[in-house]
Amino acid sequence: MKNLLLVTCSIVALGAAAPAFGADLAAQPVYMAPPPPPQVAAAIYDWSGLYIGINGGWGFSDATGSTVGGQIGYRQQMGQAVFGIEGQGNWADFSGSNVSTTFPLNTNRSTTDAFGLITGLIGYTSNNVLLYAKGGAAVTSNTHQVTSTLIGAQLASTDNTRLGAAVGAGVEVGFAPNWSVGVEYDHLFMPDANVNFTTAAGVVATDRIRQDFDLLTLRLNYKFSPPVLKY
Repeated sequence: MKNLLLVTCSIVALGAAAPAFGADLAAQPVYMAPPPPPQVAAAIYDWSGLYIGINGGWGFSDATGSTVGGQIGYRQQMGQAVFGIEGQGNWADFSGSNVSTTFPLNTNRSTTDAFGLITGLIGYTSNNVLLYAKGGAAVTSNTHQVTSTLIGAQLASTDNTRLGAAVGAGVEVGFAPNWSVGVEYDHLFMPDANVNFTTAAGVVATDRIRQDFDLLTLRLNYKFSPPVLKY
């Protein structure tokens, strides 16, 4: 009877404590993992705007030498396509020579001391990288000399300006707000032309001179309007 009484008291005590224990469990705080941080879209560089820059490089082919100059232009981005127009002016020291076709005993030496380009541009951009092609008009300032291969004396010289065309392609990378750097290749088509020379004796001689050249330049541009970051 004593054992039965102890068991009965224990059951009653547990029954009385169960609601309080359940209440304690219900009151325990529930900890949940914090939500993940919001996803931020990557910024997209916008190539639209007015820009100005400098360039320097090397010319080769019929004329060889170094060049330095500047460019100014405007580009408009539409989706991943980029369109633009640019003017470029350079000092140059391109020179080359060939045997005269009219006077085989003489050598023609031609020097280009300046050139200019006005070109249109079309390109494709992937964020801050721009691939483009360009084409338009070219003009060169030239000096031509005729030298005797027999005695080495200069027989005549003349200056002229020649009009032609230019095509090219390049890649440009935006490396900081408003700044970009690139490399560009161009070919200048300067058609063969008859050049008139007047000697010291007053004799006028005409010779045909070819003056195409290739151009490889490194370019640095600053865009006045800050790049627009689209999300």
